[in-house]
Amino acid sequence: MHEIGMCEGLVELIQQQAGGRRIAGARVRVGARHAVVDEAFGQAFTLAAEGTAAQDAVVDLVVTPVQVDCRSCGGTSESLDVLAACPDCDSADVHVTGGDELVLESVLFAEEGRDVSRHPG
Repeated sequence: MHEIGMCEGLVELIQQQAGGRRIAGARVRVGARHAVVDEAFGQAFTLAAEGTAAQDAVVDLVVTPVQVDCRSCGGTSESLDVLAACPDCDSADVHVTGGDELVLESVLFAEEGRDVSRHPG
């Protein structure tokens, strides 16, 4: 489960941003090439965040597509599948680009005295 390594790095980055404040949530953008499974990512984040300022934080995961350029018909499309075929001609002779990012887009800090476990997702 490669999501654990990703989440450990994200939690470290979030803690740097937190400056001692508790975190209620974070928005993470990850490219489709990382083949992240949403449920596995959430579990990995929970494990990585245990005992940190991000414990009980809600993570909003946004998966970005790859671009698929077809060498057969010249078509261009997007896909969340890194093994995509051309949707126009069904050719597997495609060039796939993008979808390799991992970005911490935003961090939501908990309000003083507020229980972050009740933060809406």
